[in-house]
Amino acid sequence: MTVEARWQQELETPTAGFFEAFAAQAAAPDGVRDGVREAVKALIPRIDWDAYQPHVPHGILGLRSVLRLRPLLDEADFLRALATQLHMAAHEGRRSAAATAQVAAAKGSGSWRNLEAFIQARKPGLAYAETQGFDLPEAADFQRLGALVEADMANVGHKGIFAWHLGDLHERLERPRATGRRLFGLVAWLAATQEDTFWCRRAARRLEGAEPRVVPGSARRAAGEGDVRELEAAVREICDLGLVGLMAAFTDRLKRGTPAEELLAALTLAAAEKVRDARRDLEGKTAWIFVYLAMLVETHAQDPRTWAQAAALVNLFPTDEADERMQPRPAAAPSAEGLLNAVLDAEVPEAMGQAQGLCRLGQAEATLRALASAATFNDPSFNHASHLLAVASAADLLPALPGQVGEAVLVALAKSLANSQGSGDLGRLADRALAGGKGFRAGTE
Repeated sequence: MTVEARWQQELETPTAGFFEAFAAQAAAPDGVRDGVREAVKALIPRIDWDAYQPHVPHGILGLRSVLRLRPLLDEADFLRALATQLHMAAHEGRRSAAATAQVAAAKGSGSWRNLEAFIQARKPGLAYAETQGFDLPEAADFQRLGALVEADMANVGHKGIFAWHLGDLHERLERPRATGRRLFGLVAWLAATQEDTFWCRRAARRLEGAEPRVVPGSARRAAGEGDVRELEAAVREICDLGLVGLMAAFTDRLKRGTPAEELLAALTLAAAEKVRDARRDLEGKTAWIFVYLAMLVETHAQDPRTWAQAAALVNLFPTDEADERMQPRPAAAPSAEGLLNAVLDAEVPEAMGQAQGLCRLGQAEATLRALASAATFNDPSFNHASHLLAVASAADLLPALPGQVGEAVLVALAKSLANSQGSGDLGRLADRALAGGKGFRAGTE
């Protein structure tokens, strides 16, 4: 059996030989790219997306995060993360064989008019089928779907995030036709599921009659004393007010024309506080805030309602009293290795102290690299890939943030990862296979 055939077989029916098949596939020329392409093409029709509603499984979603983190990881960490993420995707709940065949064969006319009508009518199956008639989805097509759902916060913003992540994944896979149609179809399917515009409608009522405009930009500038006080005031509004009070205060900021960089800094600093306050069982859900905020940055969001929704999302999660919040334990000699070990050993104050110390030595990138490495050791199915999603989102956010806010993000992530460590057994199995234990060779079994 060829390497490609063996990989296809494992995607169709995963066995104990999954990682050996992946290792052989990854070792082939362009094997990583082609292996991910084949996985996406094979798995999207097989996964029973309907059964997860209103939630969405994260196996396919997390692939973009793994590829985004590749420049920050050594090859062993990258391949471990990719192998375990693909394993997660391959083990998500399946449709029946008959239903899979029906979905795989579905093909509409490729009309935007029909597609938008199916989305508005909440007919996900027909929306998916219509996309399969498109020749080759372009980045603009994913962006157009994203614009259709930017007011829809169903399942805390998954629709917009899927549109951005899967569009970016399509680009990273070099825009293959068949795989692209599957990714585009999944975004359309999700877009056509039940909507939730509650936060958007509240924001729209508050903004009625005003003409606020959000201009994208960067907050990487030195903050004066007045700026710091204003930032702290905005964070307290986002974290401490009830939803009604928050919407009033935040939309007032939008009406005054607060620049996007200041909105982003306040939202991200507030999100970091929420992550630091999260209980262990809410770590992954709370770190999702970073994923949503990174989407605003990467898509250059300009709709003020979208920013108000982001404030409501951050506000949704609980805040502790400041004197009860877990604090970093200062490290005498902070290092990337010390940070990695503290996270993997679930030493939470120590991990926070290592991250803080590194940042204050001007080593934010080393901090991010260590956190990215730590994220690859966790079985993504244990935490719904939240480690990889959160760290990749931090990598997206940091270039747009002032230093003190970036530090807060990295310290919060160190806390979150250390406080939610799960099993690393799956990663060890992947490592063993990738080291050449029982790889398959072309033309052999």
